[in-house]
Amino acid sequence: DFNPLHLQNPKAEAVATYLELRHDPQTGANAVEVIKPDLAAAEASAKRLAELPEVAQTRTVANFVPDEQPQKLGFIRQIAAAIGPALRPKQMQPPPSDTDNVAALRSTAQTLSQFAALGGAGGEAAKRLSELLTQLAQADRAARQRVEAAVVVPLNLSLAGLQAALNPEPVTVATIPPELKRDWVAPDGRARVQVLPKGDPEDTAVLRKFVPAVLAVEPDATGPAAMLYEAGNTIVRAFIEAGIFALAAIALLLWITLRRVTDVLMTLVPLLLAAVVTLELCVVLDLPLNFANIIALPLLLGVGVAFKIYYIMAWRRGRTALVQSTLTRAVIFSAMTTATAFGSLWLSRHPGTSSMGELMALALLCTMMAAVLFQPALMGQPREVARDEPMPVPAEPEPMPAAAWAVQRIGTRPQHRPERATRVGSRQEQPETQDAPHEAEP
Repeated sequence: DFNPLHLQNPKAEAVATYLELRHDPQTGANAVEVIKPDLAAAEASAKRLAELPEVAQTRTVANFVPDEQPQKLGFIRQIAAAIGPALRPKQMQPPPSDTDNVAALRSTAQTLSQFAALGGAGGEAAKRLSELLTQLAQADRAARQRVEAAVVVPLNLSLAGLQAALNPEPVTVATIPPELKRDWVAPDGRARVQVLPKGDPEDTAVLRKFVPAVLAVEPDATGPAAMLYEAGNTIVRAFIEAGIFALAAIALLLWITLRRVTDVLMTLVPLLLAAVVTLELCVVLDLPLNFANIIALPLLLGVGVAFKIYYIMAWRRGRTALVQSTLTRAVIFSAMTTATAFGSLWLSRHPGTSSMGELMALALLCTMMAAVLFQPALMGQPREVARDEPMPVPAEPEPMPAAAWAVQRIGTRPQHRPERATRVGSRQEQPETQDAPHEAEP
């Protein structure tokens, strides 16, 4: 998803307003712009682009020049002849006084009260309006002046605009107001063509079809949609190159450490499997990659290869039953701790930060599963199984005669009374056998 607007809070005032106005052609949301040397070339380009199925509409400065102007001007002249005298009376009556306004308000309220007796929706509306006019007639003069300023002044402006509209003139590109024309025609004569997509202009799938179709006809096209599309492609290419360089560097370091190509491959294959499963789950869970969460992919490479190295080193030492070993528990606890730390970003209200935490947690989960479940199965039995050597058992002393045993005990007895800890230790060091007679103890 290369649209950075999707990383913003849709409830923010500016974003919500833009989303409401995006379907209006006047806003030009995610349009493609084409610059041509003159207006004739711009019209020809607009005609070619309008034939594309992905294009909803093309616009140039010529779109502000109405079609069939002679017929339309004739109709307007007929309307002006019919209502023109009412808008331009020969004699103007003086403005009414406040007393005249009060009398007119009461008269109108009385007439509306008669319609209110008919009932229905119209009767209810007439009743409410009659009550309001009565209240206005009973109010002070300042209140009526405020109502006059709010109603009569805009009415006079509308009537003046209607009078001007009934006296039209032919419209050409030369007569278009400069404030409008400068947005479409440069001082040197270059003309602008605006191309609008068919469908939702904020839909990434729509833009993926729309922009390449326009660029195929006009390779030099620019505009918001083209910039977003090319920026997304640039980011994807950059991360692909970074991933290739990272994998090459990791493979080189693994070969320097492990010195076996097969061990290097057994370290990288589960890592690539975790990356593929992560991308597949992104499609299933409708979690598109964007400018924020794509940072999780390098994290997957760095953290994931560490887990695989632990298993490879244990396997090379001859360890078996790795799934039940303490190594697996350590990997699980480490992965879950890291996933919890990064996954806490999922709780953020910012859509970009939230998607980053979601993808990081998903990537670390896939990495842990690949290390714990797939890595031992891929390695198989170790080349040399380590066996625990039995501890040497000391030989039992041969029994000695009772007299010799007694002489030895008497000769080795200390002359002074040692501390209890030393005496106990000395006794433990002397071998005792069942053949020693108890009566020989002095």
